[in-house]
Amino acid sequence: MGNGIAHTFAQHGFKVTLLDINREALDRAMQTIANNLDRLVKKGAIDETLKTETVGRISTETDLERAVANADLVVEAATENRDIKLNLFKQLSGFCKEDAILASNTSSISITQIASVTKNPANVIGMHFMNPVPVMKLVEVIRGYATTDAVTQKVMELAKQLNKVPVEVNDYPGFVANRILMPMINEAIYTLYEGVAGVDEIDTVMKLGMAHPMGPLQLADFIGLDVCLAILNVLYNGFGNQKYAPCPLLVNMVTAGHLGVKLGSGFYEYTPGSKELVVAAKFRG
Repeated sequence: MGNGIAHTFAQHGFKVTLLDINREALDRAMQTIANNLDRLVKKGAIDETLKTETVGRISTETDLERAVANADLVVEAATENRDIKLNLFKQLSGFCKEDAILASNTSSISITQIASVTKNPANVIGMHFMNPVPVMKLVEVIRGYATTDAVTQKVMELAKQLNKVPVEVNDYPGFVANRILMPMINEAIYTLYEGVAGVDEIDTVMKLGMAHPMGPLQLADFIGLDVCLAILNVLYNGFGNQKYAPCPLLVNMVTAGHLGVKLGSGFYEYTPGSKELVVAAKFRG
């Protein structure tokens, strides 16, 4: 998500600093951005000049304080872990300019809680991009309890400058996107767990019957099963409602390290360079 956000801002004329604590991760991110820009050039969506300009607007940094010292906007895209995000925003609050807007790309964690550890909660907001960021139009803009109208309006306008469609929502567990999506994915996993149908059958019903571009089990793999589990736990703990309780099969898969696309195996098996969708051996026959 981080490299996609950096790519998108840079392509639309913004100077970007891409931060990670690991230099190798930054190198991989820049290579991914270059590869994605090459694909856009081949499709005729952009020209070589814009590609070169986009890459030229992105610098990389491993030191948080140096990276954000002069930033007008920080978009955090760390892993979906509450403690990591709270610690990061506490540091950002000390390192950033007083009027900097601090945005989180969190898909479920409370913006109000994140803002509570900062010096200026009024300037903290959610800016939830969809994956892949350069392609997907939606940005879910989440107002924390203290977020001002002015900050919200700035972020809404900024999203439009990125050629995105911003939708303003309030700060409750899962916001809108994941409050609706994750129970559907969880129910699909329960449908598999209870033996109602197989992986391919479940996804085919949803693709052909409901006009979804990707079945819920394939989508879960794409998102990351660990991320799905984390979001469901936020929903379950936030609402205290049993309907959000993660399916035991999902819990077992995450525990076993079958996290989806990023580790090569989830409900499907993934081979680098292959676009063939192969149901994981665990769920065949």
